[in-house]
Amino acid sequence: MAHLLNAESVTVVHGSRTLLDAVSLGLDDGDRIGVVGRNGEGKSTLLRVLARQQEPDGGRVTMGRDVRLGALWQEDRLDPEMTVRQAVMGTLEAHEWAGDARVRDVLGGLLGGLEAPLVGGLDAKFGRLSGGQRRRVGLAALLIGEHDLVMLDEPTNHLDVEGVAWLARHLNQRWPAGRGGLLVVTHDRWFLDAVCGRIWEVHDGVVDSYDGGYAAYTLTRAERARVAAVTEERRQNTLRKELAWLQRGAPARTSKPRFRIDAAESLIADEPPPRDQMNLAKMATARLGKDVIDLEDVTVTVGSGDEAKTLLEHVTWRLGPGDRIGIVGVNGSGKTTLMRMMLGGPDAPVPASGKVKRGKTVQAVILSQDVRELDAVADQKVQEAVEKVRGTVRIGNKDVTAGQLLERLGFTKDKIWTRVGDLSGGERRRLQLLRLLMGEPNVLLLDEPTNDLDTDTLAAIEDTLDEWPGTLIVVSHDRYLLERLCDRQVALLGDRQIRDLPGGVEEYLTLRARQEETASSTASTVVAPKETSAADARAARKEMARLERQIAKLGSREEKLHAQMAEKATDHTAVAKLDAELRQITAEKEALEEEWLEAAETAG
Repeated sequence: MAHLLNAESVTVVHGSRTLLDAVSLGLDDGDRIGVVGRNGEGKSTLLRVLARQQEPDGGRVTMGRDVRLGALWQEDRLDPEMTVRQAVMGTLEAHEWAGDARVRDVLGGLLGGLEAPLVGGLDAKFGRLSGGQRRRVGLAALLIGEHDLVMLDEPTNHLDVEGVAWLARHLNQRWPAGRGGLLVVTHDRWFLDAVCGRIWEVHDGVVDSYDGGYAAYTLTRAERARVAAVTEERRQNTLRKELAWLQRGAPARTSKPRFRIDAAESLIADEPPPRDQMNLAKMATARLGKDVIDLEDVTVTVGSGDEAKTLLEHVTWRLGPGDRIGIVGVNGSGKTTLMRMMLGGPDAPVPASGKVKRGKTVQAVILSQDVRELDAVADQKVQEAVEKVRGTVRIGNKDVTAGQLLERLGFTKDKIWTRVGDLSGGERRRLQLLRLLMGEPNVLLLDEPTNDLDTDTLAAIEDTLDEWPGTLIVVSHDRYLLERLCDRQVALLGDRQIRDLPGGVEEYLTLRARQEETASSTASTVVAPKETSAADARAARKEMARLERQIAKLGSREEKLHAQMAEKATDHTAVAKLDAELRQITAEKEALEEEWLEAAETAG
């Protein structure tokens, strides 16, 4: 098994904090490693150091000879003036990549969702795409390349349920057992289970290794915690005995038993800080009657005129008290519109027909994707922002202050007095969720709640919501969260209806695959297939050769025109004339490439 990468005693210091403390690890052919840890513990830093994008403050990183490394980072690193075609395919011509099954798979899996009116297809400028679309283009560009070792920093961000399932399948097929290496930072726990065979947990300056995916990691970590608890109980018993002995009187303070004093001080100094403090008990909610939210024969249309689009048509759907429903669906099917309509209020979408009925006691709130609600308190301290909603809340039989709740939600005493505007994305999301719960709502809507949250925080929030007694509606691409929090799932498949999914997310993926197959078969039956004779195939191959020569000539002409335009950059008249000629040649070249593709189909 080839050795791909090795790190020896790597140390990284950020300000006064040590993110990595003399960390040593290695990565071999066939390794599929997921990197987890709390936000800010150094996961992305570890990736940058291993990719030699960042120099460590101590230690060294070595890579095997001729190892080809590819990486996807959270920030965009492609030229915004590039077209999508240039960013993904580089200098490859259409007749070069169209016949590559792997390239076609990547384009279909990642770029099929780009909306033509906004994007303009493969000829759109990269800089004009949305953040999610840019992310998909960057991932596609990476996966089309040839790499021995791939590093991915949050690759599932901005991918829907289908996209995540496709990426897991593609990675498993692309690098079968024993070939290539994969290192991925992600909070998507289903993806970790589907792809990874080992987990690295980054915490407190160290990297702990666990065999298996996320489920195995969780079980092993729980067992390690149990063993540590037993060890800690024994240590505490020893500590109590030592302290009791020290307090027995003057003999304890003589120099003779100094070794016992040193032993006690050593035990006290070794006291580890608690790591998992988030254990929010059941919070009160306003009483919820039998009627919650009912959609009765609702039709919803967005846009107007030729751009009008019907998202829901004659839909009847009822939500009851205590329902816990996950919503999945294709982009543009109306998930967020449905959430806003259920929330109500002056900005809620109004149905074109039908009506939305809300129970008299319903108090609904939404955790939005961008948590803009916090902009109004950006200059306040974290604790002040919570106390503005309510100073205390009843949990069980006692009142708990905002500060105590914040500490349970993972906000340290230092963070409690930080400006809201200075918080990270994950911290803002946690804070806003707490503010919402402090208001004691009885209907909670979560729109993509997993963004910017680490796996430990997600597990803690799930724990919190397990005991929350109201009606819960979740829109998310996080399959693990949907199946963990919700009792049932529904789908918006783009057919203007809401469909129940007794089989959960797996059933949704099956339905979507069936939709794609139906669409493909319908398109293929528009032109009846015909048998290709050997003579026709030979003629098509000759035609392909002729077209390739013409395409090459036009490519040479393109290069000359670019050079002439660079020489005459200050002569606007000449540049305009050359540009017109260049556009004409580009159009001819694209037409020839289309002809080449048609000939290639005939040639087989």
